[in-house]
Amino acid sequence: MTDVIIVGAGLSGLVAARTLSSAGQSVTVFDKGRSVGGRLATRRIAGARLDHGAQFMTVRSDAFAAQVDDWATRGLARVWCNGFGDGDGHPRWIGSSGMNSLAKDLASGLDVRVDHLVFSCTREHDRWVVTIDDGQRFDADVLVLTAPVPQSFSMVFETVDVPRALMATEPHRTIGLLAVLDGASAVPEPGGVQDPNGDISFVADNAAKGISDKPAITLHASPSWSLEHWDDSDLEAQLTELARPWIGTANIIESQVKKWRLATPTAIWPEPCWVDVDHRVVIGGDAFAGPRVEAAHNSGLAAGKAAISLCTPRR
Repeated sequence: MTDVIIVGAGLSGLVAARTLSSAGQSVTVFDKGRSVGGRLATRRIAGARLDHGAQFMTVRSDAFAAQVDDWATRGLARVWCNGFGDGDGHPRWIGSSGMNSLAKDLASGLDVRVDHLVFSCTREHDRWVVTIDDGQRFDADVLVLTAPVPQSFSMVFETVDVPRALMATEPHRTIGLLAVLDGASAVPEPGGVQDPNGDISFVADNAAKGISDKPAITLHASPSWSLEHWDDSDLEAQLTELARPWIGTANIIESQVKKWRLATPTAIWPEPCWVDVDHRVVIGGDAFAGPRVEAAHNSGLAAGKAAISLCTPRR
């Protein structure tokens, strides 16, 4: 029997799981993806390494500073730069081997089951029963949901009265282009450009970041562009044209398009997580107290602590 089941192996879910495990609670994490991390995503293409989700993280809270300091001490994280053209002074931290390496570090030693799509979450005999799409059933005392809020809501809305304010708006979408080049890109130092125009939200040179031995860029289209062109059949060609100023004189060796339907929240819950004590369910993620990597971490920490308080004491 498991004390806690967590749905979502992104940063929030993994931090919640480590918090619970450190407190002696048994915990199982399910995720529909092929790897842990959610938007802490890194991909290898044609010998290059590219971050294709979150590009960096900033640190403003003591809780997240402690985590980043631990990663930095072990050589897993380092500072990329202190701003993109504006020099605002806030260090931009990255995973030394890509952002996904940080998620893999958090998942180490935990019972994390990827390629497991949660089909339903129901209450039976005062316990949560989680059914996977292949029919397997798992039960737990407490349920923690850290997937994007619309997905979490769909799992429990028949049982739990989730505040509708959490569902007020649809999260932004993001379409990304991952392109490996045969020469240096035209992305200026320090290798990142934020909000260069209305069609692009970020361009990164993964070689300049220091995570790729080969030149490779990641381009994120803006939320408005992504929504307008979501169903277009020629996305790769359109994105290549958007990226042309940043490709410069280089040629694309290989490229891929990545689509994030639930990329960034537009409605932010003011608390780090939401708790239903009666039903023993906790909802967290990056839509809680801010849509940043740091917010996802701190939400996971709060969700883990809340879940500990809901667990039935062992006899």
